[in-house]
Amino acid sequence: MNETIQETATRDRLAADLKSVIADADELIRATAGHAGEKVQAARARAEESLRRARVKLEDAQDAAVEKARAAAQATDEYVHANPWKAVGLAGAIGVIVGMLIARR
Repeated sequence: MNETIQETATRDRLAADLKSVIADADELIRATAGHAGEKVQAARARAEESLRRARVKLEDAQDAAVEKARAAAQATDEYVHANPWKAVGLAGAIGVIVGMLIARR
């Protein structure tokens, strides 16, 4: 369970970093819009295509993450509906543990 939380946090940081890189590259492309020359135009075209692909991949990754979260929520909901007393007992046990940890401080 803890690995899943860490993996999710890592993915979130990676997505945020990728968004930042895309924004910086967009700004660079806009800044060089007035520059003429074949090499500059070719580099801009390659950068724009790379950014387009990166945006698509980022959107796909976000969609996949949302779908996994929905599936996990659905599975949890089904389990709780199928085993309400186990869920209540588990929630109570977690509450007692958290209460004990808070009381130690």
